[in-house]
Amino acid sequence: MMYWHDHGMGAWGWFAMSVGMILFWMLVIIAVALLFRAFGRSRPVGGQPPVAPGWPGPGSSSAERILAERYARGEIDDDEYRRRLATLRGSPPGSAEP
Repeated sequence: MMYWHDHGMGAWGWFAMSVGMILFWMLVIIAVALLFRAFGRSRPVGGQPPVAPGWPGPGSSSAERILAERYARGEIDDDEYRRRLATLRGSPPGSAEP
């Protein structure tokens, strides 16, 4: 007598296969979404974000950045900001612009 009904995949096999396929496609979709996100960003010319005139940019010293943050928070006024910025840059106090 031949028992053909017992040589197939059981319920746990179907379950494992289904879960594996769902995980595989989730990983593929996440990888594609991350690639689009990484390569789809619009970058300004030169690779640096735009900076307001007079404000320290990403390549400036950390002292200028801290000074700009203090000015933005209102801890120091215009005159003190200009004076300290001129001191940091080594120029006369009257020539620095915010």
